[in-house]
Amino acid sequence: MNKIRRNDNVLVLTGKDRGKQGQVRSVLTKKNRVIVDGVNMIKKHQRPTQQAGVAVPGGIVTREGAIAVSNVMVVCKECNKATRTGVRIRQDGVKVRVCKRCGADID
Repeated sequence: MNKIRRNDNVLVLTGKDRGKQGQVRSVLTKKNRVIVDGVNMIKKHQRPTQQAGVAVPGGIVTREGAIAVSNVMVVCKECNKATRTGVRIRQDGVKVRVCKRCGADID
């Protein structure tokens, strides 16, 4: 069970964007990295292409770069603070992630 999933609200702990919050757009599990909206913005120089009639203009594109999973922390919806997560099994047998600060379900 992953500690950080897509659409989680996370806080950046280190780096140039320290203190910023954002929503996880995607998780790269094999590289242990996440892409967070509006965080770690990079500039990519893109060459114009024409594939199957679709013309992509060239230029400098600004987009989000990947961040190591260890540099972000899940923000709890109840206590609104960055927290570690635990796992609890509910009465109906479903595993849910739990905030270690307040005990509320994150899922």
